[in-house]
Amino acid sequence: MKRRAPLTLLVTVGVLAVVATILVAVTIGPANLDVGEVARSIAGHLGFTTSGVPRLHDAIVWDLRLPRVLTAAAVGAGLALAGAVMQSLTRNPLADPYLLGLSSGASLGAVAVLVVGVSLLLPVAAFAGAMLALLATLTLARTGGTLTPGRTVLAGLAVSQFAAAGTSFVIFWTATGDSYHEILNWLLGSLAGTTWGDVAIAGTATLVIGVVLLTSATRLDSFAFGDTSAASLGIDVNRTRWTLMVVVALLTGAMVAVSGAIGFVGLILPHAVSSLTGPAHRRLLPVSALAGAVFLVWADTIARTVFAPRELPVGIVTALVGVPVFAFLLRRGKGSAWT
Repeated sequence: MKRRAPLTLLVTVGVLAVVATILVAVTIGPANLDVGEVARSIAGHLGFTTSGVPRLHDAIVWDLRLPRVLTAAAVGAGLALAGAVMQSLTRNPLADPYLLGLSSGASLGAVAVLVVGVSLLLPVAAFAGAMLALLATLTLARTGGTLTPGRTVLAGLAVSQFAAAGTSFVIFWTATGDSYHEILNWLLGSLAGTTWGDVAIAGTATLVIGVVLLTSATRLDSFAFGDTSAASLGIDVNRTRWTLMVVVALLTGAMVAVSGAIGFVGLILPHAVSSLTGPAHRRLLPVSALAGAVFLVWADTIARTVFAPRELPVGIVTALVGVPVFAFLLRRGKGSAWT
């Protein structure tokens, strides 16, 4: 049996990596900042000490870069958590947080408000669209039978295609001028312009729902052996699957509402992390969340700096990184659950 690193060690290293990543990422950009200035600025705003940082640099740290970096960390952690849970619930290694049509539903809601110029309502509209897509998927999957993984995946695919068609129709019929760029930027996933309000939404959703998912780790483990085996352990399979899918959808909806649809994070990170943690969700979930936070912060840092003063949607960067990683994992996983 392969010996695994202790969970305490993995979590400790992960937390330190997240903290170091946040501090370093905030320094990267046109303004000449260092880690010491960033740390002093944060400490000053938290009331631990007077910052002693020039006012302009303090504003860059606290008002511009730190909210974006923290939002990226929260969204990355949330998507990785959601992906790991969805792969377990559906027993599908290719499942991701958007499997239930959530991203397409959120996109339809977001585009609907962007084309009419009410961008302030974008997070609300995106979240509402994601929840409506979830309701449609689960209702369709439930029609004529019990909620099974295969039926759920097919229902999610149908709802996703329907919502994507609606999004395309809205763009084709109404989008004009600069709204095309704004819509495309959101559809590809972007953290530009994030605020402390976005930090609160993404951070609270990830922390609260993350705790709920961690307490469900044992039940998630039971799904690996199939519904019959899970039921034999005293688990109400149908109720548990419904409940956890709704919980994951809430988490995903909150992430999409502040960042758009950022792909590959929830698909790749759980597989990459499982080589360190093994399949047990008590270990997999917290380490996946920490790895997702680090990954998305660096992906967003690349997106906003490589072609400065222009910046890429972060979804492009995650796809460029995710595809070769996915290919590597697929090649390495021959003969396992990937086949």
